Amino acid sequence: MDRFAVMRTLVSVAHAPSFSAAAAELSISPSLVSRHVADLESQLGVRLVNRTARSVSLTLDGEQYAEFAERILSEIDEQDATLSHTKRSSEGRLSIISPKWIGLQELGLAVGEFRLEHPGIRVKLQLGGISDRTHDFLDQGFDIAFHARHPSDSRVKVRRITDLPFMLAASSGYLERRGTPASPPELSDHDLLTHTGDPVWHLGEGDQATRLRVQEPAFTSNAYSIIEQMIELGCGIGHVPRTLVQHSTRAAEVVEVLPHLPPPTRSLYALHAPGDATPERVKIFLRFITDWFKRAPSS
Repeated sequence: MDRFAVMRTLVSVAHAPSFSAAAAELSISPSLVSRHVADLESQLGVRLVNRTARSVSLTLDGEQYAEFAERILSEIDEQDATLSHTKRSSEGRLSIISPKWIGLQELGLAVGEFRLEHPGIRVKLQLGGISDRTHDFLDQGFDIAFHARHPSDSRVKVRRITDLPFMLAASSGYLERRGTPASPPELSDHDLLTHTGDPVWHLGEGDQATRLRVQEPAFTSNAYSIIEQMIELGCGIGHVPRTLVQHSTRAAEVVEVLPHLPPPTRSLYALHAPGDATPERVKIFLRFITDWFKRAPSS
C-alpha cells in the first residue's frame, strides 16, 4: 500500500460528496478509491468512512485522520516545491566579466569545465571592458566580475579565488643588446614596459622590498597580454603575470629579470551583488571556480 497515495485519497473523499466525485478529482476509478479507503482502515484498525447508498461521510476518527493527512501532504508538497525552485534557480543564465589576460588563461579553461559539469547554466563570459568603479558591472547586467585587486567597496561582495604570481621579464635578445640589470636602480637605464594601472613596481618582499615608480616608460598599455607580446619582440622589460609568459608559444625566449626580487603575488577576486539572496547559480559557480583553482593553481 502506498501510504501517501491512500492518504491523498482520504483527503479527497473528505472534500467530495461521493467516491465517484473523489475519483474524478484524482483521475482514478471509484473502485480504486473504495479500495484505498478500505486499505487505510485495515492498516489503522478503525472505520474512517460511513457509507450509505447515496453518500459517504467521515467518522470522527476519519475527520481527525483526514486533517492530519492534509497537513502532512501539504508540508510534503511545499517542500517539493521549494526543492524544485532551488533546482530551477541553479539553472538559467550566468554573466561574467573578466580582464582579458585572466580570461584568456586559466579562467577560460575553468569556465569551460564548469559548463560541462553544469549544462543547465548558460554562461556569458566577456573579456575586457571592466570599469574602474568596481560596482559598475552590476549596472551592466553582469552577475560576477573578476579583479586582480581587492576592492574596498561595500556595494559588492568579494570572494578570494586564487594567487596570481607576477614577474619582471625581457627577451633574451633584448638583454643581449642592452645588458641584464642586477639591481632595481639599473632598471632606469632600460626601456620599461608598463601597464596603465601599474605605474609603480613593487619588487621583493620584507627587508628587500623595493618600490620603483616608472617615470617615463618606453611603452604603456592597459592590456598585460600586449605588454607580454612587446616583451617577446624585444622592446624592453615588462612587469606581467607569470602565467602569460608560461602559456606563450615563445616562452623559451623570455628571461626573468631580477629573479631574486620577484614582485609580490596578487590575488584574484570574484565580485558579486550584495545581500543575502545570492542566486543559486552564482553560489554554484563561485564554489566550482574556487575548487578548480585549488586543483590547478597558477604557478
